[in-house]
Amino acid sequence: MDGQTSLASLLTLLRLPGLGATTYCDMHRHFGSTAAIYSADAAALKYWLEPSSLQLLRRVRDDLQHEWHDAVANELAWLDEHPDVRAIAWGEDDYPSLLAQISCAPALLYVRGAVDAIELPQLAIVGTRNPSAGGRNNAHEFARYLAAGGFAITSGLALGVDACAHRGALDAGGVTIAVLGTGIDRVYPARHRQLAAEIVANGGALVSEFPLGTGSTASNFPRRNRIISGLSLGTLVAEAAVKSGSLITARYALEHEREVFAIPGSIHNPMAKGCHALIKRGAKLVESADDIVEELGGALAFKSQQLVPAPAVSSMSSADRKLLELIGYDPVSLDTLCQRSGLEPGALAAQLMTLELEGLVSQSGSYFCRC
Repeated sequence: MDGQTSLASLLTLLRLPGLGATTYCDMHRHFGSTAAIYSADAAALKYWLEPSSLQLLRRVRDDLQHEWHDAVANELAWLDEHPDVRAIAWGEDDYPSLLAQISCAPALLYVRGAVDAIELPQLAIVGTRNPSAGGRNNAHEFARYLAAGGFAITSGLALGVDACAHRGALDAGGVTIAVLGTGIDRVYPARHRQLAAEIVANGGALVSEFPLGTGSTASNFPRRNRIISGLSLGTLVAEAAVKSGSLITARYALEHEREVFAIPGSIHNPMAKGCHALIKRGAKLVESADDIVEELGGALAFKSQQLVPAPAVSSMSSADRKLLELIGYDPVSLDTLCQRSGLEPGALAAQLMTLELEGLVSQSGSYFCRC
């Protein structure tokens, strides 16, 4: 079965009542492929599907004139007409590995823009749609600093903190990923169409699990939030009220065994109380982006090493090779490197600059680590 036929089968299966993402992934593990699921007989499928869904699938398979075939054909035609959008099924090589690990991973992702971007090491930044001036500034500056340091910044394209995080990453010349609560062919809110276009134009991506034409409804956004968390190494809540939807993202991050960070605020600011509640429950209190780099820097270096072939070191001098060994893959400050190497700060800084230009070392703020 070729890719187009397999996608058509998956789009058909996902229309069946009661067949959610978790059930589909379990079926895929059991049967081995979408094709095997689609062609399986009723006896093999009865454990997974309700009798009414089994009967419906049988009718669709037997009747080539069924309206579902037209609907699926229209969706495939739309994808053909929009080559900047990819549909990636769970189990395919391009499906993001971190997202695939969660228990409720989407069966199908639509990605507009750079597909490679969704496999980059990501930090989610989320928060209230009505931030204070300080909350907006924190979201922007944390995103700008962390994007410049190598993280892709992931958020939900919503008003407020989300928009500030996307904008901060773009201002740093970094990559940002927007997970939508609508179909990939729609942007909500409409005022963020230009922001969405900039995200794609600058090497980022828009991501959705919802079928084409899906509008914004309240029930879509918790589902979107689990994808934001699932794609990311950790989630930073910049500012949030106690009942903010961004706390759903933080809860998912904990369920996914990812790090949760929160920025404290004034005890008189109602938009800080959600962050304070998270900190009381064990989220890491962060006062600067360096706090996040310290926590996730090793994972960032390891993830980057997986994605990019390591530069050749065979022609390096023994002094450079020794310094690389002293740096390691966890972020380390210049002062610490001076102590480890015994070098003067000026000489060490010059050697680090040479290694950075050769692509062997990266700098994030005042910290260095191997690429």
